[in-house]
Amino acid sequence: MEITARLTGDAKVNTLKDERKVVHFNVAINDSYKPKDSNEAKKVTTYLQCSYWINPGIAEYLTKGSLVELYGRIGVNAYKDLEGEAKASLTFHVNSIKLHGKPKAANETNQEPAPVKAGEFTEPLEDLPF
Repeated sequence: MEITARLTGDAKVNTLKDERKVVHFNVAINDSYKPKDSNEAKKVTTYLQCSYWINPGIAEYLTKGSLVELYGRIGVNAYKDLEGEAKASLTFHVNSIKLHGKPKAANETNQEPAPVKAGEFTEPLEDLPF
């Protein structure tokens, strides 16, 4: 299965008793649909707990807000909470990770470069490739 999602927090590396390492992280998948009797789109967010066993070094790149493409298989964990109520969570056992972008830092701005006016070219026009 393939999913594209955003990380909801920084990844953590856990070391097991037998010295194997696993990377744990959570992602959110945003989706929308339009109900049959409505003109308004409904937004749905699905959260997944992910585990990755292949290379723990990738954890430093898996930071909150990063966009990732994940390949793997999905699973379900069923359990009872402290009150005895049945609960479940979705897990994703990741085989491959593709990074698609880092989150923007808080101090970065979304300013676009100012447009160049016709009289502001600094290159000689004779050097154009056509």
